[in-house]
Amino acid sequence: MKEKKYKAKVSAVPGQVSEPEMLYAVRSNKITSDHLNNLKDLSGLKDEILSVSLNLNVKTFRNYKSKTVSMKPHLQEHVLALLSLYKHGVSVFGSQSLFNEWLEKPNHFFDGDAPMDFLTTISGIRFTDDRLTGIEYGDNA
Repeated sequence: MKEKKYKAKVSAVPGQVSEPEMLYAVRSNKITSDHLNNLKDLSGLKDEILSVSLNLNVKTFRNYKSKTVSMKPHLQEHVLALLSLYKHGVSVFGSQSLFNEWLEKPNHFFDGDAPMDFLTTISGIRFTDDRLTGIEYGDNA
């Protein structure tokens, strides 16, 4: 049953980081702390890594994950953007593990840093998503 709920929520997430869709979802309050569990499942990342990306301490992240509560709009947007990025990344690379590997490696398009280091801001997530689109169309990223 949980798997169906997960798939339904993730299928409603845009396949790319899209401002209008993020704005609509946040304004209509469709993003809840349940989406954090979806993000954890989709990304396969540990709580410590996800909490850093979301600018939360681990305890707060785990509290959000453990019960369904509303989140502030900036956190809703961040969670939705990461879900969209992961959905796009898994689509481009074919698997969660290959996408995570790309995120963790230093990359010249990111000034020698790992793309993962850019996921703490919405603009960094958008930049990373743009690089994924470049990869789809033949860029060496």
